[in-house]
Amino acid sequence: MNDTALEVVDLVKRYDTRTALDGLSFDVGRGTVCALLGPNGAGKTSTVEIAEGFRTADGGSVTVLGHRPQDPAVRPRVGVMPQSGGGYPGLKAAELLDLFAAFHAHPLDPSDLIERLGLGEVAGTPFRRLSGGQQQRLSLAMAVVGRPELVFLDEPTAGLDPQARRATWELIEALRHDGVTVLLTTHLMDEAEQLADDVVVIDHGRLVARGTVAALTHSDGEIRFRAAPGLALEIAGATVTETEGRYLVRGLAGPALLAAVTGWCATHGVMPQDLQTQRSLEDVFLDLTGRDLRS
Repeated sequence: MNDTALEVVDLVKRYDTRTALDGLSFDVGRGTVCALLGPNGAGKTSTVEIAEGFRTADGGSVTVLGHRPQDPAVRPRVGVMPQSGGGYPGLKAAELLDLFAAFHAHPLDPSDLIERLGLGEVAGTPFRRLSGGQQQRLSLAMAVVGRPELVFLDEPTAGLDPQARRATWELIEALRHDGVTVLLTTHLMDEAEQLADDVVVIDHGRLVARGTVAALTHSDGEIRFRAAPGLALEIAGATVTETEGRYLVRGLAGPALLAAVTGWCATHGVMPQDLQTQRSLEDVFLDLTGRDLRS
């Protein structure tokens, strides 16, 4: 069996004069969780919709479980969770999930999914009367109830409260444990850090970075922390920069740099906040894609 669940090669997509995807290539290994990250308008949704078979590419290719996305053999093996909607407005939550389960030969237990995602109290409520977060969780349940080999999750925790987000994370981790491949789009960097085996960052329709969270955030010889602005921080053999109370100390890699920074803070009565010996995924993302707002 091929170890690649999803392969994207030189993908191109245009909308009139705008190029949404400009030669994008990446792959997702079987049984892994891959986080597809990018600013608004980077091409994430176009990529996912082409892989799901809902859009056609203008160039390049996508292979899903060894087939073209539109191949009928793919449909029973793939689960799709859209950003919003996906349910028949008049059907009750439990009825909807039972209906989706009936489409598959060996589905998960719908009632168990309902409880795991905290929907037991609204199982008899029509889809249109569910809150946005409840609809989101039900859409996730509908995407995974058929025991798919590959699941596309488009911002699965957008708008969820912390409890619902945690339940969603636990379900995604359970999918990985069961060998399911997950392609996840999210704007939440802590979500990608928590869940992803691999991270793909795209911008302007192109790949700008790829790797594990550890590889992308690795930063020898750098320490970051927050403190009162304007400190006269001096560390022998290191350079110090500050932006509005955010300090970056660069020097030789190793514990000596950390000891020097914390020693200086202790001597001068400074309590460093959010001290980090590596970059956060959010720092990496902003460095790669810029800090300007996108519409």
